Amino acid sequence: MSIRKLPVLVMIVSLLLVSATIWAGGQNEADGAQADGSAPIKIGVAAPITGNWAEYGLGFEVATAMAAEEINAAGGINGRSVELVVMDSKGDAKEATAIARQFSDDDDILAVVGDFSSTCCMAAAPIYEEAGLVQISPTASNPNYAGLNEYMFGVMGVQSAEGPFVGEYLLGNYVGAERVAVVYLNNDWGVAAKTFLIETAKEIGIDVVAEENHVDGEKDFTALLTKIQQSNPDTICLVTFYNECAIIANQVAQMNWDVQLTALGPGASEQIIELGGANVEGFLTSTPFFATNDGVSRASAFKTDFESRAGFTLNVHSACAYDALNMVAEAMRNSDVLSRESVRDELAGMKGFEGVTGPIEFQPAGDIVRKYLIVGIEDGKWVQMTDYSYAE
Repeated sequence: MSIRKLPVLVMIVSLLLVSATIWAGGQNEADGAQADGSAPIKIGVAAPITGNWAEYGLGFEVATAMAAEEINAAGGINGRSVELVVMDSKGDAKEATAIARQFSDDDDILAVVGDFSSTCCMAAAPIYEEAGLVQISPTASNPNYAGLNEYMFGVMGVQSAEGPFVGEYLLGNYVGAERVAVVYLNNDWGVAAKTFLIETAKEIGIDVVAEENHVDGEKDFTALLTKIQQSNPDTICLVTFYNECAIIANQVAQMNWDVQLTALGPGASEQIIELGGANVEGFLTSTPFFATNDGVSRASAFKTDFESRAGFTLNVHSACAYDALNMVAEAMRNSDVLSRESVRDELAGMKGFEGVTGPIEFQPAGDIVRKYLIVGIEDGKWVQMTDYSYAE
């Protein structure tokens, strides 16, 4: 699926999901999910459904809709169906804060799944705190995010763990890099991620020969790459997302520059392959989750169902969104008296939750500890290169 097709698919799927949301519980009422006449339980979903990170936002929308559908088909939450209220933050902090105010002012919304970026989540955090409303982000991984207040939770893991993994195990052990240039997205997530990565790389003896940043939505990296090339790196590590990874790969190819491309952040994004083509062959990145079509595992079944609905390959961001909504639902089931506060308390104390991405248990700050894999592009497909034991 090309990036040109993505907005059309987003619009089509969004219309379908909005319809499903509006009528959530309609069929399930016949099945007894709302036989007692109780109103649906509303959960907000904030995601960049349009804009530079649309693949991730659409993944949030599809994955949370799948989770809600499964919850309702199984009888809902203590007899009440789930209704999602989906809003598009466009990956913009101002939009995210406006959504936070709207969700906070709606007393029927008892929790929020989202947003995508650490910047959006951190900007919205004070608003949610004032309203006593949980914001559980599938993807925010700035180490400072979850600790901002007691209502913030994150299920992706933190960059104080992934950055060092990329520095030591992806760049050091796997690639054997000696001279690395780092290009990072200049936002809360990107600055944190590159800092931990670079610190670890230097500790193990890698020479970080260049460190350059870019703004979200940058299209022309020619001058930046020309500057970096003069420092003669053998590897470039891109701390950014799919659009910029593909653009940089294409521009490196135009320069006839033979340099290893690696990344922290984009996950196994379909758009990197669609936009980069042959220029991203051999591209490597880290991820805490990667599903294969083994036909047996829960992750495999989820991957098949997700991809049939979304029209693109499952990525870690979408899988984490699915788990986040299911964790909220579990917290609600366990609440003696359901309220915003009870959702927060139950999430904080939750033990033994097994998600599609594996076991999840929150640390005191509200984030989790993850292990990581290395994945790469071979023959136009994402392939798992290592297992979780690689860093042990």
